[in-house]
Amino acid sequence: MAMMLSKTYDALRSAGAPENKAREAAEEIAGFENRLTAIGADLRLVKWIAGFNLAFTLSLLWRGFTT
Repeated sequence: MAMMLSKTYDALRSAGAPENKAREAAEEIAGFENRLTAIGADLRLVKWIAGFNLAFTLSLLWRGFTT
């Protein structure tokens, strides 16, 4: 069984959704949340790489213009 958001499942059940539909919807939302977390981790890596690249480029420019 896939991971499921229990609060979402409970909310859907209390709204009158059938059990199987509520379970599938909660599992789909949980999967989407996992993908967003992975994208966030990738974005942090890209930011780190861009910052390193900027610092390195600025250091090369500084060294080129001061010597």
